Amino acid sequence: MDTTPREVDTVNMLEGPDAARRYHHGNLRAALIDTAVDQARAGGADAVVLRDAARRTGVSHNAAYRHFADRDDLLAEVSERGMAELEQRMRDRLADLPDDDQGELASARLRAVGREYVHFALAEPGLFATAFACARPKDGAPGQGPYGVLSTVLDDLVTTGGLPAERRPGADVTCWAAVHGFAVLCLQGPLRDLSELEREAQLDGLLERLSRGL
Repeated sequence: MDTTPREVDTVNMLEGPDAARRYHHGNLRAALIDTAVDQARAGGADAVVLRDAARRTGVSHNAAYRHFADRDDLLAEVSERGMAELEQRMRDRLADLPDDDQGELASARLRAVGREYVHFALAEPGLFATAFACARPKDGAPGQGPYGVLSTVLDDLVTTGGLPAERRPGADVTCWAAVHGFAVLCLQGPLRDLSELEREAQLDGLLERLSRGL
């Protein structure tokens, strides 16, 4: 009789409500990340647990450890996924705007990416928090990631004359800190009780003052 270890030996054939997700075939690493992203959406970084992700995916924890050294390794992947979703939301918002070289439009693009940053945080608080829980720099072409999108928009402002070149250094951090701080105040601070209408009015004012200040 063939006693060669089989893939099925590493799989927990979970049945019933405990099996939130089944892994049948394909890329187990990607499936575990998908499950961990769901954990983050529901409860933030603290909810990302490798063993629980394995159980929910339908595999043993030993199978999961073949793809991730530890929880921090998995958490880093979820962080990158959150950053990627944020970047895509910002790019999608820019794609909705006209494409020309007018300074007024360049300023509108800056406000648009700032607004989308905050809206993403409010729509995905768990994933947003996890994205920054262990964000790590990655090699890549300039302009990648949420910070890269912001940098490109600010460069466009310089090109169109909306931002003096001498004020460009450090503008990235100023804008990032402003919208990130506003998002956190809305999620965890004294602005969390504002109505949607009041919050949007405050956000409009913040973005307008940022644009004028630059």
